[in-house]
Amino acid sequence: MFNLPNLFTLARLILAPFIAADILHNRYGRAIVVLFAAGFTDVMDGFLARRLQASTPAGAYFDPIADKILLSVIYISLGAAGAIPWWMVAVVFGRDVLILAMAAYVLLFTPLRRFPPSVWGKISTFFQIAAALVVMGVNAGIPAPVTLALCLMLFGTIVSGLHYAWRGVVLLRQTAH
Repeated sequence: MFNLPNLFTLARLILAPFIAADILHNRYGRAIVVLFAAGFTDVMDGFLARRLQASTPAGAYFDPIADKILLSVIYISLGAAGAIPWWMVAVVFGRDVLILAMAAYVLLFTPLRRFPPSVWGKISTFFQIAAALVVMGVNAGIPAPVTLALCLMLFGTIVSGLHYAWRGVVLLRQTAH
């Protein structure tokens, strides 16, 4: 279960509370540095899993969970710090709750077991990370287009949620026949 790539995934989980603490204590510059370190662990776990042929079912399962926990912690912290409005945090979480509810339904009531990410899911994740970095950067004194970043994040998150819902309905209809 624990190999080098999986240890990098674990490191990402361990870094999440440090990023939260930095955001909540108005140490945005340090939060950005720790977030980049967490991003490095994400790159390394995938690279090493492929390079060392060390992919494991546990790694495939926990890697996206670690990513989601990291983003969730960042958005909750940004909301708690007053850096973004709570309704934006709710949009990010609403999409995730929708996806989790659909996945739970599919797992419980259908034979489907594979839920590959969509291109919109990847776009949404990119915009969520970029928006968080922009918000943290502005709070660290680095000028950046916050409104644009947050609008793109909201657009990507909403479109991604709708796309996953549509894909879920299509999958359920296919399994019903």
